[in-house]
Amino acid sequence: MTPAEVGDDAYLLDVREPDEWTAGHAPGAHHVPMMEIPARMAEVPADAEVVVVCRSGGRSGQVVSYLMGNGWDNVRNLDGGMQTWAASGREVVSENGQPARVL
Repeated sequence: MTPAEVGDDAYLLDVREPDEWTAGHAPGAHHVPMMEIPARMAEVPADAEVVVVCRSGGRSGQVVSYLMGNGWDNVRNLDGGMQTWAASGREVVSENGQPARVL
């Protein structure tokens, strides 16, 4: 799915590493690093649209496959990840007071 297709009510699940999250992420996104997904799957809604995002779409694609294999049918991958999100003009915010950027 493209950034333009992501609705305001979608649950954005950012699976990047903490340094990537701190540098820049979508406002309102939820941060669960990829390696923590198996232990934190209960945090992923099963009754709302979930859009999984990483830097370029590779890690998030793996997480989508993993969640679908574990019973989630409401998860989609953000094509091109945060790089495409930012390039398409969607908002990016940082956690460290620095200008937001995608690592």
